[in-house]
Amino acid sequence: MTRRLAFALAVLVLATLPFWLTNSYYVNIASQILIWAMLALALNVLAGYAGLVSLGHAGLFGMASYAAALSVAGGAAHLTAAVLALAATLVASAVFALLSLRSTGISFLMITLALGQILWGIAYRWISLTNGDNGINLVSRPAPFGISLESPQAFYLATLAAFLLVVTAMEIFVASPFGASLCGTRDQPRRMTALGYNVWLIRFLAFLFSGLVAGIAGLFFLYYDKFVSPHALSLATSAEALLMVISGGTGTLIGPIAGAALVVVMKYVASAYIERWNLVLGAIFVAIVLFMPEGLVPGMLRLWRAMRRARRARAAAAHLG
Repeated sequence: MTRRLAFALAVLVLATLPFWLTNSYYVNIASQILIWAMLALALNVLAGYAGLVSLGHAGLFGMASYAAALSVAGGAAHLTAAVLALAATLVASAVFALLSLRSTGISFLMITLALGQILWGIAYRWISLTNGDNGINLVSRPAPFGISLESPQAFYLATLAAFLLVVTAMEIFVASPFGASLCGTRDQPRRMTALGYNVWLIRFLAFLFSGLVAGIAGLFFLYYDKFVSPHALSLATSAEALLMVISGGTGTLIGPIAGAALVVVMKYVASAYIERWNLVLGAIFVAIVLFMPEGLVPGMLRLWRAMRRARRARAAAAHLG
């Protein structure tokens, strides 16, 4: 009951944010948090629930952005471009999965890194198609049901709707038997195989789901900036998303969202006041690893429970005294 009430309150605050946060700059920051949170949630499917750390998700993220931008530039409608972009991302996810799921651990990480860098190299070098480092510009954002998304407030609400759908899908995924079986492949792959589960197929389907969510995030990233360049597919983007997942807490729903909020706020808000914001962010990550190795959200919950136990112990001691 408490969890549902907290979720409803959070949704209410997010839905009303454009009305009480009058500065458009901060509304745009909120949109970016939601976009990066979707990418972090996508990566968390593999890193958190499957135990497969990927450094190539920027490739899938950027694939959706480039596919939609090229489709619109070729004369396609925004809806058609979005469908084509998600289809292209699913195909790329399938290729990534077929090549990388041959191994696990550091080998899986290195294969996904190599595949992501291949896509980055194509975007950077195939100038006749991607315009190279100059990127691709969009003239306008889509207008679903005739509603323009050009204003920061309207775009934020559209992003929030997609974000809530992603979170709901993640909630269903985690609570489903498939989600449980995916966690089983993470913890005891040999036992899962002995029980008759197809470990490779479970991981493959999880990779497709993860890639689809990353593609949705890539679409909104494109529409936010109305521009995409090879940086969207770079190693730095993959590493940033992975830091969001690790700092917030792998294998949780709230953790990647909190990690995304931390990184985006430090990058676009704190940087206006702190010249060495990268150093501060690095120090925060080190502190999280040292004192909350399970992540920011699980660590805060652990501290909260410890404080409650200590408070009850003091109250009991005072009552006995």
